[in-house]
Amino acid sequence: MGLALLDGWLDQGTPASSIAVVEPAEANAAQVRVRGVLTVADLSPLGRSMAPEVIVLAVKPQVIDTILPLYAPLARRGAAVLSIAAGKTTSSLNRGLGGDAAIVRAMPNTPASIRQGISVACATPPVSAVQRQRCNDLLACVGSVLWVEDESLMDAVTAVSGSGPAYVFLLTECLARAGEEVGLPGETAAQLARETVAGAGALLARSPLAVEVLRANVTSPGGTTAAALSILMAEGGLQPILTRAVAAATKRAGKLAG
Repeated sequence: MGLALLDGWLDQGTPASSIAVVEPAEANAAQVRVRGVLTVADLSPLGRSMAPEVIVLAVKPQVIDTILPLYAPLARRGAAVLSIAAGKTTSSLNRGLGGDAAIVRAMPNTPASIRQGISVACATPPVSAVQRQRCNDLLACVGSVLWVEDESLMDAVTAVSGSGPAYVFLLTECLARAGEEVGLPGETAAQLARETVAGAGALLARSPLAVEVLRANVTSPGGTTAAALSILMAEGGLQPILTRAVAAATKRAGKLAG
């Protein structure tokens, strides 16, 4: 996700000279370096007097507690901290940064890699209007941005949009298998399922019509789509399954956040 954001910033005209990436793993650092961005293994080469506008924490949540104290001095100098570490609350980030930090917690999703993601963000009170807009602009380089004032909603956000692409991929797998079950060759079923889901997603993105209207437009009374939807929309069909799945993901997100 860090690379997806970096590519989005560069594509949108952010000068490479205005970005510095701290990446201790050489294999990852090499991928950044070829983009013309200053890449260092730790903060020391950047100097103690630097005052970045925004610090973006694009790390695994398992390691973030060990690196937060390193960035606390920069946060105290006025840098906003934009975290995309899944599940890490602003309160836990604030503790690691020494308190009273200007923190924006964001949850982007994987379509950010093709600039079609959506990020949801929330901010702590010290975040200024200017800092909020700057973080919004950084996230908008890879897709849409929504803001919530209630951080407790971030668990549900994670369950719907953060994990959501996996649900769509699973639907595509299941549609392909169903095609095989009615006699289609495996490769044909896989291509039909993949391109149908991709095309429907593109139509959904571009059409001004409500999703219910788009569905109805495909459904002729008494036709093949109606026959399929009588199963998918039945009492034990797709909606209750997805509702349980999202509830389970929301609950898990809350536990991971502590």
